[in-house]
Amino acid sequence: MPALNVEFSDRELEDLRQIAKERGTSMKALVREAAAADIARHRALQEGAEAFRRFFASHADEFAAAFPDDEAPARGEGRVA
Repeated sequence: MPALNVEFSDRELEDLRQIAKERGTSMKALVREAAAADIARHRALQEGAEAFRRFFASHADEFAAAFPDDEAPARGEGRVA
């Protein structure tokens, strides 16, 4: 399995040791769990953003009608010659 060397400050390393000890786990498992949780969170945010974009695109006309002040002016509109 591929590995990654990660550097920590002395303070961070001591904090990791303490947290791992309190949780009854290894430092390696603690760091891996934190990274895996962040990866899962990132994926969920990406999926949520994509679902929102699809929903917004499929209801763009309804949003435009409900919030006309938020619509960008059409080309040439709002300009003084």
